[in-house]
Amino acid sequence: MSLNHLRDDGTAHMVDVSAKAVTTRSATARGRVALSAVAVAALREGTVPKGDALAVARIAGIQAAKRTPDLVPLAHPVAVHAVDVDLRVADDGVHITATVRTADRTGVEMEALTCVSVAALALVDMVKAVDREASIEGVQVVAKSGGRSGDWARGGP
Repeated sequence: MSLNHLRDDGTAHMVDVSAKAVTTRSATARGRVALSAVAVAALREGTVPKGDALAVARIAGIQAAKRTPDLVPLAHPVAVHAVDVDLRVADDGVHITATVRTADRTGVEMEALTCVSVAALALVDMVKAVDREASIEGVQVVAKSGGRSGDWARGGP
């Protein structure tokens, strides 16, 4: 198996995608912020001391998706055309799902992962006064579509 981010001498470089066709692409990632029952109650009741934690996390995730190449060294700058971030409060914490869409030469898996990760970090920051043991878990790509390799879903055939 050849690794296209490595040169023959083993050094890393950014892959040249200029010859690839522009296609519609999307990626979905998910993760969870595990929280105490007290923090979950504060989110549900709207009593988090710093304010609307879910809104802040959603906006932070959207911003992060657009700034992924600034954070992930070999990620290509892509035109992010849409970012959907869903934060669902459950009894065990907050489940975060993000879908990023583009029409570009490379996929947006890193953007979806960055979106979920930063949304989770922002949420932890917002609730840390209520729950110092909040933790981020299970951040992973769950689906992608478009591009040369086609569609993929975690656990699929």
